[in-house]
Amino acid sequence: MAKKVLLFGDIGIDDIVAIIYGYLNEDIDIVGIVTEYGNIPQENALETVRYLNDQVFTTEESQRATLIAGAENPMTAEPVEFFPEIHGEYGMGPIIPENTQDGFTLENFFTIIDIIDRYGDELYIVNIGRLTSLATMFLLYPDRMEKIKHIYIMGGAFWEPGNVTAVSEANFHGDPVAAQIVLTYADKVTIIPLNVTKNAIVTPEMVDYIDQVGSIEIFKPMVDYYYNFYKERDESVQGSPLHDVLTLMAVNNEDMFTFEEYPVHIVQATRGTERGQSIADIRPFGNLEEETEKEIKRHRIAFDFDYRRFFRDFMTTMSTERFKSN
Repeated sequence: MAKKVLLFGDIGIDDIVAIIYGYLNEDIDIVGIVTEYGNIPQENALETVRYLNDQVFTTEESQRATLIAGAENPMTAEPVEFFPEIHGEYGMGPIIPENTQDGFTLENFFTIIDIIDRYGDELYIVNIGRLTSLATMFLLYPDRMEKIKHIYIMGGAFWEPGNVTAVSEANFHGDPVAAQIVLTYADKVTIIPLNVTKNAIVTPEMVDYIDQVGSIEIFKPMVDYYYNFYKERDESVQGSPLHDVLTLMAVNNEDMFTFEEYPVHIVQATRGTERGQSIADIRPFGNLEEETEKEIKRHRIAFDFDYRRFFRDFMTTMSTERFKSN
């Protein structure tokens, strides 16, 4: 039976590829998409997901996910920086959404409660953007969040350079307050950090093959745009790192990863290199400042994965002809 997934995303190119992967994969049922600020403004993110539902996933048997408006700003109450040079104005590289249906239903934030109540312990949450909306749920409805089967988070960088600062990854850096709230209150969490996802590389040759045999016409122009950014920044890169696809893939492929469990702390600095840094406490004796009888919360962190299995799963799924673009 397909896993029920509620997806929280900030709708950049790798987020969209993850959505496409989820829609094409028969073992995943994306029942809701919570769009928020991050790579692009939340308003643009909503328009993009509408476009995907209206213009890309168009067959009668396609199951449209419930579209939910998430956070527009971080809990830090700071101005948001967007990244059109990486993801394009609407998160699809050079593609501008057109002809979306004005009547497409947009649900309010509290529809998340209905989804949790409907699916209960069958529901997986996959958070591949900033953690503001997810943190809000833990603040408002901690008891309901205990019903969730498991939470997978793309975020952090452990013993690895960050992609925003020398030590910080974008999702945790964008709202470190929210990241710390989630890791403080959530019990069933798996973190798929940058030091793993950076190796989920899709080469131009892989992109060309999917473009030839697959059914999603927007895939190649999006990923080519994404790759060109990385190539201009570092000529040695061999392809595009699809951070978010790997995180969604973990729902059905946990044995593809190598995990360790540690307490995790997110640095709450408002500025500077250390803002949003993810720190795993690897000391065998724990924190001496904690009460000895208090259990220290640990989270599962991925530190490696089997690229060959990633390649096989990704290429098989993305090469299907399930949907036809208009």
